[in-house]
Amino acid sequence: MADTSTLILLVRHGETTTTGKVLPGRAKGLHLSDRGRGQAEFAASRIAEASEGAQRKVVAVYASPLERTKETAVPISEALGLRTRISKGLVECDFGDWTGQRLTTLRKRREWSDVQARPSEFRFPGGESFVEMQTRIWTDLQRIRSEHPASTVVAVSHADPIKAAVAAALGLGLDMFQRLVVSPCSITPILFTPTGPIVLAINSTGDDLSQLVPS
Repeated sequence: MADTSTLILLVRHGETTTTGKVLPGRAKGLHLSDRGRGQAEFAASRIAEASEGAQRKVVAVYASPLERTKETAVPISEALGLRTRISKGLVECDFGDWTGQRLTTLRKRREWSDVQARPSEFRFPGGESFVEMQTRIWTDLQRIRSEHPASTVVAVSHADPIKAAVAAALGLGLDMFQRLVVSPCSITPILFTPTGPIVLAINSTGDDLSQLVPS
């Protein structure tokens, strides 16, 4: 029987001028910084190198609709000779009234402990819940997987959605997802097999991707 497994390379977007300082959410007009563009170029070179001679070729590059993810996807698509496809399911969590606020301010709010310790019970005022975010991205990854069997796909998204997807793949409760780290332009490969997902790595920032295979 042919192997129909799909490898999805989840890539967080590169750094912006607000990374680690502000909760930008879905606000428009936020672009990669010079450092972020360099990170995207490096991620592109890693993915292109791993794709050469691989059993599952990269056949598609997806990105969330926001500028910083689309800009991260550009060098990846160019290195692979593909076009970037936009997928709304990969978009950042809707932080509602918290959008654009400084993290130093948000950490002082009493709700911050719920965001970190009990995210499964939290909804951002005027925005999305973490449960909705996780369901959204996981559903989208399942769609992508079904459309590209026996292939590799790149999906450029954001830290929280990627962490939530990893938690779903590992069967972790959503309250555990804040214990994961997903750095700018890190690559998190998940192999979707007929018997279930396999997380090959989390937050990969410099190793040879061709070595990431099931044991």
